[in-house]
Amino acid sequence: MDPFNRSLGGIYKLFDGFEIFVNLVLTFLIIVITSASLYHLVIEVFVLLFGRAENTTSIDLIQGIFGMFFTVLIAMEFKHSIITTSDLHPAGPARMRSVILIGLLATVRKFIVADLQQVNAMDLFALSGAVLSLGSVYYLIRRSDTPPQGTKRMLLPPDADHAG
Repeated sequence: MDPFNRSLGGIYKLFDGFEIFVNLVLTFLIIVITSASLYHLVIEVFVLLFGRAENTTSIDLIQGIFGMFFTVLIAMEFKHSIITTSDLHPAGPARMRSVILIGLLATVRKFIVADLQQVNAMDLFALSGAVLSLGSVYYLIRRSDTPPQGTKRMLLPPDADHAG
């Protein structure tokens, strides 16, 4: 065995260990952020339902609650991204879909919490373009990752001969 390859193997193992450590730290931090966000969301909903005498259909109140809701969803999608793509190649379709979905959720959240009385038309066009672009890319990646209709995707064992 070539000593150069042996030393690279050690570097790859070291990096794999580092990647596992980073994934664990990120997982812990996302759990903390998601838990805190969920706690505040639950408190706001209970206060809205049982504690406030003011108008419960206030646009500002509903936008705030939906903004908090999307914050929890985005945090959950980040966690899903770490779990499902940690073993995949960084440029794989699953990782790209996950990143695009997170961007799409964040952009939609921006739409929901935006005060339409104070947002100018150019900002709305920019957000609309971002949603359209992200949605189109997500559709194209998703479409390219699924087999054509009417065909079945064959699952071959890892040692199967693909040549013939």
